[in-house]
Amino acid sequence: MHSHDTGRFVQPYGEPVPMPNVQALADQGVLFRQAYCAAPTCSASRACLLTGQYGQTNGMLGLAHRGWSLRDYRHHIVNVLRGVGYTSTLIGEQHISKEPEVIGYDEVMKIPTTRVESVAPLAMEVLRRPRDRPLFLSVGFFETHREFLGPGSLRDVHYSKPPNNLPDSPEVRADVAAFKASARSLDHGVGMVLNQLDASGLVDDTVIIFTTDHGMPFPGAKATLYDRGLGVNLILRGPEPFHGGRVNDALVSHIDVYPTICEYLGIERPPFLEGVSLLPILRGEAASVREEIFAGSTWHAAYEPQRAIRTLTHKYIRRWGDRRTPVLANTDDGPSKDLLIRAGWAQREIPKEQLYDLVFDPNEANNLVGEQAHAEVLADLRSRLDRWMRETDDPLLAGHVDPPPGVEINLPDQLSASEPTVRIE
Repeated sequence: MHSHDTGRFVQPYGEPVPMPNVQALADQGVLFRQAYCAAPTCSASRACLLTGQYGQTNGMLGLAHRGWSLRDYRHHIVNVLRGVGYTSTLIGEQHISKEPEVIGYDEVMKIPTTRVESVAPLAMEVLRRPRDRPLFLSVGFFETHREFLGPGSLRDVHYSKPPNNLPDSPEVRADVAAFKASARSLDHGVGMVLNQLDASGLVDDTVIIFTTDHGMPFPGAKATLYDRGLGVNLILRGPEPFHGGRVNDALVSHIDVYPTICEYLGIERPPFLEGVSLLPILRGEAASVREEIFAGSTWHAAYEPQRAIRTLTHKYIRRWGDRRTPVLANTDDGPSKDLLIRAGWAQREIPKEQLYDLVFDPNEANNLVGEQAHAEVLADLRSRLDRWMRETDDPLLAGHVDPPPGVEINLPDQLSASEPTVRIE
């Protein structure tokens, strides 16, 4: 089960956003506190999760509904699972192809919307079916993407606490209240699916993966390489070792989910995978399986090439190109964005390089590039990022990354993704 734009702004991660069904899932399974997507944009993130590859490898460097696609849909996990006897069903959000039939699912269910009200009942219907083969079921909810549902109460409008990087103003509080209403709807959908799983007697034979694509659709989160953009909820629940109500603090990337499934099912690891299995962590055999996570984005609505490396203690972000001001079309429209634009956000410069000490500066507000005391750390992270880019044959190494023919883009100076687009011929 996966959601849109939720990040970690949910109850199991300590936030004041009630989600009792998701909390119950965490209480029974394993919750990863330091899980990150490999790309903080919708299609790119999902492509990394479901191919086990970084965006520069799988080819999804932009938005599928605007014309980007995977280089090879055979790398999607459903095609590997089919080889060991699984059938597969897709319900709701998928966001990696304009034509979902090309992905490889045996069944793509037609629905009027991808919101909970349409998705959850169909998921319950599928779980009620008799079957003689194992099933891979993808349940994708639109929530908590904008447009949000209306705030659930006047109390929420008045008292909701904004994320730490945003001002505590009436507009932002109301915006967060609307996000919380959508999160409640998401939680309701999760509960419906979990209840049906229990009623169908499938709990003991099912591994549940609950996650989201990237951070919240607020300024400074989604489409950025700060933890607010890369951090995702990730909860696994199932038979041993996906049980116990445990919380784990090891660094985890979305690209690690695919190899974890392969090892758990005894499937030979496909040679194209770039992640690592989490089973040593889950089985208590290792405290961690990686020393860093890598992430990047190239295109969202508009061009904004950037890459990052994050360790347990530091984050290094590098931007490419000559632009030094925000690409506002890559931030979803809403009251919080409007407030920042009125305050002069469009003119604020963004450094080409950023280095943060995540122990003393978890909000990533104090850029340490240029400080001699951190020169050694900066050199190390620069080197490691460069090595990763070479190993993954990152197209940014050759310069500007042009979109392929047929892709629709916004221009970097536009304020909104809703403004007229340019089609690449």
